[in-house]
Amino acid sequence: MHLERLVWILEIVGQKGEATVAEICAHSDLPKPSAYRLVQDLVDVGLLEPVARGRFAIGIRLKHITHSDQSDRALLELIAPTLKQAAAEVGAAFFLSRLRGKSVEIIHVETPDTGVSFLHPGLGKRPLHACSCSKAVAAFSPDLFPTGDMEGQLRAYTEFTVTNLHDLEAEFETIRQQGFAECVEEIERGMCSVAAPLAPSGRGALMSIGATGSMRVFTPAFREKLGRQIVQIAGELSTGLGWGVAQETGRTSLP
Repeated sequence: MHLERLVWILEIVGQKGEATVAEICAHSDLPKPSAYRLVQDLVDVGLLEPVARGRFAIGIRLKHITHSDQSDRALLELIAPTLKQAAAEVGAAFFLSRLRGKSVEIIHVETPDTGVSFLHPGLGKRPLHACSCSKAVAAFSPDLFPTGDMEGQLRAYTEFTVTNLHDLEAEFETIRQQGFAECVEEIERGMCSVAAPLAPSGRGALMSIGATGSMRVFTPAFREKLGRQIVQIAGELSTGLGWGVAQETGRTSLP
């Protein structure tokens, strides 16, 4: 019964666009004290949000859920073929990652089938401060990842891992300016990666695509060129998903 009452409230607010507690009561059999308490519960978890004095609208969290045909399967149907093509062209493993709760997780990897040697990044969660896939998301979602919350929690996986908050914030600013993130031996010696969010804002900012490779192949010049290419691919995917506008420049070819 409790869940059904919550659904009533969400349906009423969704249909009206905005509603007061009194209006919710008028369209349901809820007593005003109960309606007020339930509305507050929904606000607390982001399913409703106050928009004016005494008025409530559907919250951003619920909008993300209801407007997201963003199951892993649905996303991969659209994104995996592009990653497979990129993996073949570049000769490196390409991955898709997404925000899952409070962490970023690699959910899919495409590898080159041309017989070239490559490094597989593996699936699963990545540390926020030491992987290009998560830094690409965190840099464009500062409200989701306030660096102050990470004080004393930045583990050093190698001697190259950034563990100073000031340095991490400066790196996030660089990522926002250039559009992509890098990880250079920060989790594992000899391994590098480059990643970009699907879009700099909105739903696309909660996902990233990227590639992994060895230090021998992923030189600084190669990473910079690859980063620009990944940004372009991300823009095209984001446009295809209806999330943004692709960059006008054509793809950059990599040797």
